[in-house]
Amino acid sequence: MTDVKLGQTSPIIVDSAMTLDQALAQNPEFPCPPEILEAQRLIPVRYFSFDSRLHLGQIVINEELVEEVSALFNLILKIRFPLTSVIPVVDSRFHWDDILSMEADNSSGFNYRRVVNKDRLSRHAYGYAIDIGPRQNPYYPEGMPVLPSGAVYDPLAPGTFLPRSEIVRFMKARGWNWRGESEERDYHHFDKPIK
Repeated sequence: MTDVKLGQTSPIIVDSAMTLDQALAQNPEFPCPPEILEAQRLIPVRYFSFDSRLHLGQIVINEELVEEVSALFNLILKIRFPLTSVIPVVDSRFHWDDILSMEADNSSGFNYRRVVNKDRLSRHAYGYAIDIGPRQNPYYPEGMPVLPSGAVYDPLAPGTFLPRSEIVRFMKARGWNWRGESEERDYHHFDKPIK
């Protein structure tokens, strides 16, 4: 693999190498309807982590959004926006648990689940949302402690989103919502209206 900035050959670190079937394994405690599962796609993505090395991960997203999410990760790679990992939440480290994924600073997409502290499905449940860098870009839910626990939003830290950030502008130009501007600040969350 060639380093896109330095032109040097270096090994790529593989963070996730699932098959589509593995990435879409059902959560026995909250099974997903087949028609939603059938609409999901597994995308390989490359990114630089905080170790400054090139990594290979995977994200699951609705088939309607594959082109946009692929372009997003091409931008993330090009500008070297640092990510800890990009691993589907079905992975044994997370067991479909969004909190565990956030605690690990994992970036992810599809996860058949409800909105935190609410009784309705999240857009993640349809593959129409992605979370990027949750530890640098935490969620401040109303009446609850910050998620992930102990995270602090520092606009000057690497991997942090601001309204003027290139990634935020890229996503908003394509019709995505950035929840860092919502009432409950969810700095790591981007979603798109469901068709």
